[in-house]
Amino acid sequence: MGILYLVPTPVGNLEDITYRALRILKEADLILAEDTRTTGILLKHFEIKNAMLSYHKFNEHQTVSSVVSRLNAGETVAVVSDAGTPGISDPGFLVAREAVKAGVEVICLPGATAFVPALVASGLPCDRFCFEGFLPVKKGRATRLAALSSESRTLVFYESPHRLVKTLTQFVETFGPERQVAVCREISKVHEESVRGTLEEVLVHFTETEPRGEFVIVLAGCEEKESKKKNMNE
Repeated sequence: MGILYLVPTPVGNLEDITYRALRILKEADLILAEDTRTTGILLKHFEIKNAMLSYHKFNEHQTVSSVVSRLNAGETVAVVSDAGTPGISDPGFLVAREAVKAGVEVICLPGATAFVPALVASGLPCDRFCFEGFLPVKKGRATRLAALSSESRTLVFYESPHRLVKTLTQFVETFGPERQVAVCREISKVHEESVRGTLEEVLVHFTETEPRGEFVIVLAGCEEKESKKKNMNE
């Protein structure tokens, strides 16, 4: 039996990669890459020459069976996404699940992921939190937000720049203008920035300042007394 490694890659600064991650990428028989061009830049920087196969949300169902066959044949396969930890709002879950079903050893290396630095630096409680990733674009979006309106844990979302203002507007409508939030962009990159305040204040900021880069939204949970009141009304 081979081994499937889920290998985190830097979300920004290339120095964030670990020595172990570099060793696994050098030793693997195959690297599954979300985008071979993006991963190619990383491999070239660290002088790693290895076989790559494209593996993304549009072909993962077609690719996974052949990958499991190679694992069963004793090969070592490393899975990487464009940035961060595979499986966290990125391809990786499906091949990990099928490898587990096949009895293959699956190992995830510790390493970079965007939401952890954003959460810890937000100034909001991070002892208990709820990671929501990307909200549905259209269908189910309002339902998901309504379900989270009484959530007392800190909430963490990913968002793209062209949907950020719309999302913050919906947050004001759902959670109220005074809910505390931290919006972090370009984690571990040159233009890393965190904007903190009430939802209303942060919405005004990004209405006046064009959102650029990839965003992590860290939203304070509903206060316990408010959550109990909502649940009683429901």
